[in-house]
Amino acid sequence: MLVPLRPILETTDRLGYAVGAFNVNAVCQAEAAVRIHEIFHSPAVLQGADLANGFMGGRTDFMNATIEDKRKGARNIAEAVRKIAEDSPIPIALHLDHGRDFDSVKAAIDAGYTSVMIDGSSLPFEDNIALTREVVIYAHERGVSVEGELGVLAGVEDHVFSLSSTYTRPLDALRFFKDTGVDALAISYGTMHGANKGKDAKVRKEIAIAIKELLRHEGIEGYLVSHGSSTVPGYIVDEINDLGGQLKDSHGISLDQLKEVGRLGISKINVDTDIRLAVTRNVRLLFTRHPQLKEDGHLAPVWRLMDGNPSAFDPRVYLAAVMDTVMYGTIPSHSVQLLVDAIKDGVMEGIGRLLVEFGQIGKAREVRLRSLEDMREFYRRAGR
Repeated sequence: MLVPLRPILETTDRLGYAVGAFNVNAVCQAEAAVRIHEIFHSPAVLQGADLANGFMGGRTDFMNATIEDKRKGARNIAEAVRKIAEDSPIPIALHLDHGRDFDSVKAAIDAGYTSVMIDGSSLPFEDNIALTREVVIYAHERGVSVEGELGVLAGVEDHVFSLSSTYTRPLDALRFFKDTGVDALAISYGTMHGANKGKDAKVRKEIAIAIKELLRHEGIEGYLVSHGSSTVPGYIVDEINDLGGQLKDSHGISLDQLKEVGRLGISKINVDTDIRLAVTRNVRLLFTRHPQLKEDGHLAPVWRLMDGNPSAFDPRVYLAAVMDTVMYGTIPSHSVQLLVDAIKDGVMEGIGRLLVEFGQIGKAREVRLRSLEDMREFYRRAGR
């Protein structure tokens, strides 16, 4: 069942754990993500980043995606997830990650996303509040959950870039919840975007604890989100390099820290890099085991893009050669089926290990299922 994000976050808060939220950039990735959640009977949070919508709309140079590209891509991924969710026994939320402006967020909501993030963290505090409040009004009128962001994470993820971090101030977070009415807030507390988060990176868990205590004291039911939280498994990085990749200084956030903050007020943990790495390793392995595919009519362009970008681990770099497969799940040949199987296995590996570590097994039945219509009435009664 396709549901808003808030009911899933309510469950994490009640049971004292954090749910993993996993980015997908192709129809087959969404299929695999849902399947592994079904196997573990876990609620699922699938995320499409703002520029991932541009990519799903056919814009291979997605950094330059237009609003029309995003509208098309949002419809593509939302329609795919909607079809998957119709026959799925678990609650599934489709969440926009790092919406950069109101139009991008509106495109996702209108396409069928059940949750959105508006990232105004680079704006002055008052402007961030104003933009987020504008999104909340539009989204809540439609039963859609909203996540904001306060504080700046270092690192690179699509159009999100910063050389340094600015930690979230707890009192500012409290005011942000009060003035915007957001359901969730992404905080900056030591995590970092990208595959190089620094060796032995430490999260400042006291920031999450302080914000959560302030919310409880004020009687605000708000939820905290951890961005830039991939674990960057060393074994996968090593395997990529053994297969011809050139990844250097790749370090993630330790699982012990992520599991701990899930008990201390963090409700959602965003993961993207882990999936990218597992998929890239699998695709390199496919070409190594079946070298004839390097000359295959459908896959030769994939190999050329991969081989020409040995330091790239974002699948969008090389999957740009098979856009019909990415956008619509089209499988025109046996060789493309092999590629799709490799991608799916990577997605399931990247997600599956974290579902176990985060304690999500069997939690699907704990979620109080509420539709967009139900949540629209909830927000109306709450005056939000």
